[in-house]
Amino acid sequence: MNILVCLKQTFDTEEKIVLEDGRISEEGVEFVINPYDEYAVEEAIKLKEQHGGEVTVITVGPERAEQALRTAMAMGADKGIIVDMEDFEGEADEHTIAHILAGVIRDLEYDIILTGYMAVDDGSAQVGPRLAELLGIPHISTITKLTIDGDTVEVEKDVEGDVEYIQSKLPILVTAQQGLNEPRYPSLPGIMKAKKKPLERLDLDDLDLDEELLEAKTETLEVFMPPKKEAGKILEGDLSEQVQELVRLLQHEAKVI
Repeated sequence: MNILVCLKQTFDTEEKIVLEDGRISEEGVEFVINPYDEYAVEEAIKLKEQHGGEVTVITVGPERAEQALRTAMAMGADKGIIVDMEDFEGEADEHTIAHILAGVIRDLEYDIILTGYMAVDDGSAQVGPRLAELLGIPHISTITKLTIDGDTVEVEKDVEGDVEYIQSKLPILVTAQQGLNEPRYPSLPGIMKAKKKPLERLDLDDLDLDEELLEAKTETLEVFMPPKKEAGKILEGDLSEQVQELVRLLQHEAKVI
């Protein structure tokens, strides 16, 4: 079985966000595999252990994103592909990334593609579905269980606190939700082996993509921190007095009634 995983390198979720000139500063920041993509990597490795085959991890990003691929290979993926975006002029959005990934994947053999259901930095949850549409294959998002028997795929999908059961066929793209599995930690032998596993480096010229096609469809106008919350008020007196004071505050201060 040929298994592809599309992943992204993101800020460590414990990092403090600092803005400089309206942009997020990367100074001294620790980068990790996007947490939802870790579930995708783990599930891919489990599929390889069950069915045999090969796991290829793919990312689009700057040179530092190679570390995310090495971590995935230390977990058990077999090889990696990184598309360097350093020379890309202009902004890249989900439309851009999906087209670049499709340009890479069209030249590969695959049975299933896994991604995280969203990236924790932008939270758009668009790249996976867009990629499936470009490749002309079915997709199922936010899965919490995956079973493959021959070319039949059965999944359990998270739907707002309930579960939906879906059956489909390979090839397919699925996006991983929390609860799908528990990602393993890279072992020391795995880390050493990962250094020798093949990693292919591409740039946009290698993909022969129309630059106009890659132009972002969205524009970030401003990035800002949310306003600090003011201290709450504690109402005093008996219940009827508290109710009267609450109504007054909602009417005259909050102006919501």
